[in-house]
Amino acid sequence: MKKLISATLAASLALSLAACGSSASTDSVAASSEAASTESTAASSAAAESTAETGELAGTTLKVAASPTPHAEILNAAKDILAEQGIDLEVIEFAEYVQPNLVTESGEVDANYFQHKPYLDGFNVKQGTHLVSVGPVHYEPLGIYPGKSSDLENIADGATISIPSDTTNEARALQLLATQGLITVRDDAGLTATINDITENPHNIKFEEIEAAQLPRTVQDVDFAVINGNYALAAGFSVKNDALATEDASSEAAQTYANILAVKEGRENDPAIQALYAALTSDKVKDYINSTYDGAVVPIF
Repeated sequence: MKKLISATLAASLALSLAACGSSASTDSVAASSEAASTESTAASSAAAESTAETGELAGTTLKVAASPTPHAEILNAAKDILAEQGIDLEVIEFAEYVQPNLVTESGEVDANYFQHKPYLDGFNVKQGTHLVSVGPVHYEPLGIYPGKSSDLENIADGATISIPSDTTNEARALQLLATQGLITVRDDAGLTATINDITENPHNIKFEEIEAAQLPRTVQDVDFAVINGNYALAAGFSVKNDALATEDASSEAAQTYANILAVKEGRENDPAIQALYAALTSDKVKDYINSTYDGAVVPIF
């Protein structure tokens, strides 16, 4: 919260500014005093409002379900910001993706942070839950990594590229390759694209569809590999230094698959939830993400 100038300081400042001009008239001094009084009243009112808001949040405990990395770590980086407002943040870690949504729906936790909106929407349909997004926080970009070759601009005819085999990440991989001019994908394919939607392949690229977690192991056998940021980081790759190209924050994939803070419908505008989201999208958390994850996790705010 912005610190408010105290009423006394505001009044003193106004009076001292008036006294600086020795030729100031009585009317001028009176006007300055009146302005100081008005400013003092406004400052007192704003301070009272701020105190009331802080008072409402003081003593609040927020329980948030999250996957261990990077979500729980990012939440912990926001704890001090919330503590300044009297909010105690309790992070509860889950190693899978079903329970975090179920305990948010039941009210056992106040929010969760581990998923993107397409997953949330699909979960609501399948499970009959009523969860909504408060807003996006970060995305984990796919990158093109060198294998036997490292020059995308002079890619060899018949080069082999390994890509994720699941529908979502395969489409993202193909769209990333398309932005590099290596292939052309059917215009309306979007994030459902498969290799069958490739309309132009001037370099006669051969694609190997591999389970996403296994892609880092393929780099010695292919010319290039398109790898998810989290798997690249786990395999010891530097996303910033090793990737030849990555998804841009403004890309459809980044915007669509950004990881979100989610709550049960009706709670998205709760003051404490909004305070949590503000903390997660603060400069402090942005700096933490940028300095910790080497480009494998990127702020979307």
